[in-house]
Amino acid sequence: MSKYKLHPISAAIEALKSLKSLIVPGIILIAANGFNFTVDFRDEDFWGSMFSFLILLVIFLFTTVAGILKWLTFRYWFEEGELRVQYGLIVKKKRYILFDRIQSLNYKEGVFHRLFGLVQVTVETAASTDGKPEASLTAIKRVAADQIEKEMNQAKYGEITQDDDMLITPKSRKVYKMSAKDLILLATTSSGVGVVVFGVLAVVSQFAEYIPYDWIYDELAYLVKYSVIIVIALILMGMLAAWIISIALTLLNYYDFTVVEENKRLVITRGLLEKKRIAIPLNRVQAIKIVENPLRQPFGLASVQLESAGGGFEEGKSSKIVLFPLISKKAAVAPFEELFPQFDFEVQSFIQSPKRAKPFFYRLDFLWIAPLTAVLTYFFFPYGLLVLLLAIPMVAWGKWQHKAAAVQQAEQQLTIVSRTFSRVTFYVQKNRIQAMEQRQSFFQKRRDIASLKVTVMSGMHGATAIAYHMDQSEIESLMEWYRHTKKAAIEQDPILE
Repeated sequence: MSKYKLHPISAAIEALKSLKSLIVPGIILIAANGFNFTVDFRDEDFWGSMFSFLILLVIFLFTTVAGILKWLTFRYWFEEGELRVQYGLIVKKKRYILFDRIQSLNYKEGVFHRLFGLVQVTVETAASTDGKPEASLTAIKRVAADQIEKEMNQAKYGEITQDDDMLITPKSRKVYKMSAKDLILLATTSSGVGVVVFGVLAVVSQFAEYIPYDWIYDELAYLVKYSVIIVIALILMGMLAAWIISIALTLLNYYDFTVVEENKRLVITRGLLEKKRIAIPLNRVQAIKIVENPLRQPFGLASVQLESAGGGFEEGKSSKIVLFPLISKKAAVAPFEELFPQFDFEVQSFIQSPKRAKPFFYRLDFLWIAPLTAVLTYFFFPYGLLVLLLAIPMVAWGKWQHKAAAVQQAEQQLTIVSRTFSRVTFYVQKNRIQAMEQRQSFFQKRRDIASLKVTVMSGMHGATAIAYHMDQSEIESLMEWYRHTKKAAIEQDPILE
C-alpha cells in the first residue's frame, strides 16, 4: 500500500483562492477610505485607515497557513476497493470512499494546473447532493488522476488485463461540439451584454464621489447641442465594447465545449484558460430544461440544462449543468431520444392556463406601482403621473407570460412550461419527483385557479418548476396522479429514498 501526496503547488493554489476572495472587499475598503491610507505605523491615522486591511491580511495569512498545512498532511491511497483520504494536523480527518459508489471523477485545470501539467480531481458519489464533492484533490499529476480512474474501473468491473481495452479506454461517441459560429451566436444572444453593463455600473457606483459628473454633463450637453450623431456613435461604441467583452467572456467559458457519451455517462469538457471536465451518469439526471430567451425563440434556438443529483462544474454551487449551450430545438430531438429514451420531447397536447387566470399574471405588479405613482405625483406633479405609463408594458408582459403557461401529463412524465423572461420547458419523470405542492390564494380560489410546484433532487435545496395559475381541476388531477404512485416510484428508484 503506497500513500500519495498532493503536488506542492496546491498550497499556492489555496492561497490564491483566498486572495481572490479578498479582492472585492479590498477594493470596497480602498474606495470607502477615500484612497487615504498610510503604511507608516507612527502616523496617528495609521490604525484608523489600515485596521480593516490588517483584518483582511490576517484572514489571508490564516487561510494560506491552512492551505500549507493541508498540503503537508494530505495523503490519499487505495485499499480494499476504496479511495482513502486523510489530512489534518491537530484534528485528523479521514474519508473512505468505495470505488463502486463513485459516480464520477471531475477534472479541473486552472492556469497554474496547466503550467505544471496538473489537474484538480473532485470525487462525486450518490451522496453528493449538496453541490460539494466527497473528496477534492487540489493538484495532482494527470498520470496520478488516470491511476485513480483505473483503480475505480478495476473495482467496478473486475480485474483489468492489458487486452481489456474497453475498461482502460472505454468506447465513447461525440454527442455535441460547439462550433465557433455557435459560440459567437451564443454570446450575441445571451444576457452577457447586460451583465457587463450592470457590472460596469456597479463598479462606477463604488467610485461615484471621485467621478466629475458636472464636467461629464457639460460635455454631453455640448455634444447634444452640436452633434447628436456623435452621441449616438458614442452609445453604439459603448454597446459594441460591452458586446466584445461578452463574447470574450463566453469564449473563455465555453471554448471547445464538447459532450461525449462514455460508459453510460455524459462527459462535458469546456474552457480556454481554465479547462473543466465533468462526468454525469445518465441515471443521475433528474430533470431536463429547455430555455428559450426572447432573442433565440424566433429562430428556434434554445439552451438545454440538466438538473443532476450531484455537483456541477463549481464546488458548492448549483448542480444545474448546461448540456447544449445553443442548439436548434429540431436538431436536439435526435440526441435527446438516444440519451434519454424514457422522455417524450415532442409533446403536443398542452393544457393552457385559462383565460380567467390572465389578470393573475400582472395584477400583483400594481402593488408597487401604486405607491410609487403617489409619491412621484406628490413631489413632481403633474410629471409624476407619467409613471402610470408603466402599466402598459406590465400588462403586456403579464399576457405574454400567460400565453406561455401550460402543463402536460403523460403516464410517466410531467411537462411544465412557464416564462419570466425566457420560455422554460421543464421535463421530469414521475419517479424523479421529490415533492408536489398545490398552491392557492384566496383570490385564486374565487376563480377556481391554482398553481402547482414540483421539486426534484438537485443540489442542496432541489430544483423546482411551477405551473402558474392553472385550472383548479387540472391541478387536483395532477396531485392525484402523483399521490397514487409515489410509493411505487420510490421502490423503482432507490436513489429517491
